[in-house]
Amino acid sequence: MSAAAQTTAAEAEGGLPLLEIAGARATIRLNRPRHRNRIEPADLAELIRLFEAVDADPALRVLVLTGTGRAFSAGYHLGDLAERSAQRDAPPATNDFDAMVDRLERVRVPTIARLQGGVYGGATDLALTCDFRIGHEGVELVMPAGRLGVHYYEGGLRRYVSRLGLDAAKRLFLTAERIGARELLRIGYLTELVPEAELDARVEALAGRLCEMAPLAVQGMKRALNEIARGELDREALAARIAACKDSEDLREGLAAFREKRRPVFQGR
Repeated sequence: MSAAAQTTAAEAEGGLPLLEIAGARATIRLNRPRHRNRIEPADLAELIRLFEAVDADPALRVLVLTGTGRAFSAGYHLGDLAERSAQRDAPPATNDFDAMVDRLERVRVPTIARLQGGVYGGATDLALTCDFRIGHEGVELVMPAGRLGVHYYEGGLRRYVSRLGLDAAKRLFLTAERIGARELLRIGYLTELVPEAELDARVEALAGRLCEMAPLAVQGMKRALNEIARGELDREALAARIAACKDSEDLREGLAAFREKRRPVFQGR
């Protein structure tokens, strides 16, 4: 096999998720295109490591999550689920997946799921964890848990109910129905629906807008909103963040820019 052919085969096979940074924007890309970006056991720890890397970089203000190739993700690797179910003492794979998705929800900066092609199984919750979900006209979703005999984990069930409502959650979990893009927009799963040719431009525009916002305020409000949705608001921490914003350089810059009719330049302090 030629070197070029070997490179093409390696790219098609893919591997662990990738982190790319451009200015204030981070992109995490699921990277198993041959298997529609299914999420394998090794990916769980790597994704958590990448989320922590994003949190550790104060220059970053937005995270985009997407997949390599034509699909967002086929969800968690069913072969691993089968192997664990055959081992009586093996811990459920959903424990590790749940921890990974919860860690994404706690990422400091706003998150955007760039959705293309299919969004299946656990990938539906991975995307739902993001603050924004932008998809194109060809996107479809299937939550096959009921058809496979899988009882979903608590965190995902709570997220579906709190973000989509009980009726939509029951429809998706209990029927394993294939849902198209326009219906996903109607029930609130998609934040925005755009033509496929405009997907990247719209993601770029939203990411750019989020990068322009005051990071202390935006990141603090994101945390509070997620806590409220879970019924776990930490009021003391919220009061501390409000006080920090009140005394911040960012607030003074925002008010000055408003008076002077110019675009603010925030420093996150």
